[in-house]
Amino acid sequence: MKNIRNFSIIAHIDHGKSTLADRIIQECGSVSERELGKQMMDTMDIEKERGITIKAQSVRLDYVKDGEHYILNLIDTPGHVDFSYEVSKSLASSDGALLIVDAAQGVEAQTIANVYLAMENNLELIPVINKIDLPAADPIKVAEEIETSIGIDATDAVLVSAKTGVGIRELIDAIVERVPAPVGDESATTKAIIYDSWFDPYLGALGLVRVFDGSIRKNQLVKLMSNGEEHQVLDLMYPHPLKRKKTDVIQTGEIGIVVLGLKEVHIVNVGDTITDAKNPTAEPVVKYEPAKPFVFAGLYPIDTDMFEELRDALDKLKLNDSSLSYEPETSIALGFGFRVGFLGMLHMEVIKERLEREFGLDLIATAPSVIYHVFMTNGEMIDVQNPSELPPVNYIDRIEEPYIKATVITPSEYLGNIINLLISKRGMQEKMTYLNEDRVMLEYSLPMNEIVVGFYDTLKSISKGYASFDYEPLDFKEGDLVKLDVKVAGEVVDALSVIVPRTSALPRGRALVKNMKELIPRQLFEVAVQASLGNQVIARETVKSMGKNVTAKCYGGDITRKRKLLEKQKAGKKRMKSIGKVQLPQEAFMSVLKMD
Repeated sequence: MKNIRNFSIIAHIDHGKSTLADRIIQECGSVSERELGKQMMDTMDIEKERGITIKAQSVRLDYVKDGEHYILNLIDTPGHVDFSYEVSKSLASSDGALLIVDAAQGVEAQTIANVYLAMENNLELIPVINKIDLPAADPIKVAEEIETSIGIDATDAVLVSAKTGVGIRELIDAIVERVPAPVGDESATTKAIIYDSWFDPYLGALGLVRVFDGSIRKNQLVKLMSNGEEHQVLDLMYPHPLKRKKTDVIQTGEIGIVVLGLKEVHIVNVGDTITDAKNPTAEPVVKYEPAKPFVFAGLYPIDTDMFEELRDALDKLKLNDSSLSYEPETSIALGFGFRVGFLGMLHMEVIKERLEREFGLDLIATAPSVIYHVFMTNGEMIDVQNPSELPPVNYIDRIEEPYIKATVITPSEYLGNIINLLISKRGMQEKMTYLNEDRVMLEYSLPMNEIVVGFYDTLKSISKGYASFDYEPLDFKEGDLVKLDVKVAGEVVDALSVIVPRTSALPRGRALVKNMKELIPRQLFEVAVQASLGNQVIARETVKSMGKNVTAKCYGGDITRKRKLLEKQKAGKKRMKSIGKVQLPQEAFMSVLKMD
């Protein structure tokens, strides 16, 4: 056990974590030069295409230092703010962490957030300054920034270039010397925590575990403490970059994959404790807090017969992504679907894309919204995720919306534009700190609803990509909020309803109907597209009817012949308008996202 090192790699997005993980795997000799590829730890196509890590990945490596054999259990974590839950899961099973900072970019918002997560888990932090080969690299300045903004000693920070391989062996030596060995009682009964899980089509639900006490053996009868279910261990494996290695036992301090042969995916819960069924441990390992979704959106199959396939796909995906939550819902416009909770907009995009790619589904996603506390006039309080569930105005006393603490780190030249953006999103400044002469850290409290759509893209645009952003939830505050409905040909389309501040209802309503006008195909009759607050219409656009020349067959004769045909057409259009149904294209449901 004294030669085991369990550690995670944490950093802001695009600071070189995955490339560094590849270099560590290469240096340890776990993969030959021929088999080595880019982003080896990223297993999904979508990760490699976007160049981001979505799912934390574990690998077991062998390393020899001064003639002594060491086992390195490495976890590569995501860097985007939406996947911080993956980072917290990984840190809870580690004894140390590598804090990667880009030598050219310096400390970013997510860097600070990840450091706080590591400190909460009492981990040994090793600062690593990466990309020292870049022309703009300034390792000394970045080391000073780490000390001033984070408050940890960076005098012994390891300087590396994951791209060229400089400093990688020194980094692995530092891991061996500075990350503490795991502690635990090898003679005690089995006590292990499931810190990740996924679904394998051949083996069923798999659990990735860290053993704190005792051991897990093949054919052992184990108990899952959260639900009391008992199952036999069918197989045990160590994670490997290319091919898992089978084993008969996972000892104290080790990580490994447990195969229980479970086909029902909800039985294996991340954060659950595995123990011996005959001699269970008294106390579980400290559970993770379940992930709290911030953004909610409806997912509906375009083909309504695919509802059950969507349910099965979400079941399987939840095992692979424990932060996902969902419940069935019905829309008048879209039929049967699910209200799905996400950690953020990138998380929503990734889940929708994975459902479409991995399970062959065609989906419509409705406009994302957050959860609101609605206080009724009778004293009751209800949670509303879907704007269409909002009670009539005369029953509502007040509505409270969730607020977040946003941290933005930016070069000072973009400070004015970013402050204007935050003020336009109803933000209130809490703190402004200069990290050095040209970098500023802003802390603002602002409504969660304002950052759900388009905020991150706008921030990156006005700062030319240099500003970084992170947030954490605060509490709920009262707001002057109203429900903005969209009517197409006089009918309310419930899937397009949004909750907005009263002051911005008019401009957002106008923008919405303008977008909708461009998207709705022309019919044989005029279609009115209206934005309304209750029964009050605040904006309107008209989709013109398609022209059909009914007088083309008249080659002369009296004008009354043409007039008669035009009158007949007019009467027909009036009747068609009263019974006509407008088919909305898929893009119409995402037009809500373009209101800003």
